[in-house]
Amino acid sequence: MSHDLTVSAPQGVFLSGLNTKFRAYVGGFGSGKTYVGCLDLSLFAGKHPKTVQGYFAPTYRDIRDTFWPTMDEAAFSLGFTTKIKTSDKEVELYRGKSYYGTTICRSMDDPGGIVGFKIARALVDEIDILSKDKAEAAWRKIIARMRLVIPGVVNGIGVTTTPEGFRFVYDSFKREPKSNYSMVQASTYENADFLPPDYISSLMEDYPEELIKAYLMGEFVNLTSGTVYRSYDRKRHQSTESIQPREPLHIGQDFNVGNMASVVFVQRGDDWHAVDELQGLQDTPHLIQVFGERYEGHHLTIYPDASGGSRKTVNASTSDIELLRNAGCAIRAPEANPPVKNRILAVNTAFEKGRLFVNALRCKAYAEALEQQSYDKNGEPDKKAGLDHHPDAGGYFVHQRMPVVKPVFTRQELRL
Repeated sequence: MSHDLTVSAPQGVFLSGLNTKFRAYVGGFGSGKTYVGCLDLSLFAGKHPKTVQGYFAPTYRDIRDTFWPTMDEAAFSLGFTTKIKTSDKEVELYRGKSYYGTTICRSMDDPGGIVGFKIARALVDEIDILSKDKAEAAWRKIIARMRLVIPGVVNGIGVTTTPEGFRFVYDSFKREPKSNYSMVQASTYENADFLPPDYISSLMEDYPEELIKAYLMGEFVNLTSGTVYRSYDRKRHQSTESIQPREPLHIGQDFNVGNMASVVFVQRGDDWHAVDELQGLQDTPHLIQVFGERYEGHHLTIYPDASGGSRKTVNASTSDIELLRNAGCAIRAPEANPPVKNRILAVNTAFEKGRLFVNALRCKAYAEALEQQSYDKNGEPDKKAGLDHHPDAGGYFVHQRMPVVKPVFTRQELRL
């Protein structure tokens, strides 16, 4: 390890205190997870030059946005430079002109794509974002890639993740670990020296209580028991507001052939109130017709399912979002839908902070779904009971207007 490299106590344990084949670093946001994993890859390359390693993330976007800049930062702290080969999704490591190895990057979102190469070591990042079934499938594929032989070296995998409830990492590394599995847990506080001064306080202010334990303290807590929207209380969050003449309306929209779902919001001060809903409409042209009849004289801003930019609920060449735009609606849509857990977090936080209310008399289906939607066996919001459409629609709006956003790091603070 470089003489001027400083790591936290849990990071030190992960790098040199765990001697099993499979090691996990479980920590809160900003606790140095990906950074310590990148240090681990760089240190291994320094000891065993010209080897091939692997990095596995939930999506290719995570590889681009998180791994590549963090690997560059970690490698630099050890005297290396990186060469990122974006088309091949590989990172090469150099010290001066000397080549020290390659890290092959793959997404775990499609476990079937983890084939065709051999590696001596791997970093598996944020695997608990995946469902248990998908995580287990990806893990088996990654283990099968650990076939590159280095004399005298036992191939191994490092896992770095935020605790996402009782999922794959809890089962494998905490509940009943096998003899070749070990783990260290870290809180955000233990990496505070490398974080912005207000990072922890902003998390404390914005996050619901149960997520403080998981995302700040790095603890395994049950995030998938009971209902999905556990912070919603019909009495506490009851609204008596209704649509006023010609006021702007903000509509969360979920596209489903034969069962379009809309939740209509209005603003009162700094708070938002769900005051109407639509359901059971056939397709987007039908939806536009009802908008025109029901909300004539109102300016409509639609917060749609982002996939509506490519999908069609009617057999035509124009997308659902484009149809709404052509009908005079303003559109607020991201390039892609947020992760489901981020959308749920935004809704629960808005309820917990007293910024979101529901007129349950006018939004009967929405209120009932908020009370009743549960998680399935994989810890995902259940879609089989038909309770997902209105919460999804409302969630698209809430995530746009009241997102819970992790603070952004500068290059010098990329110890994620």
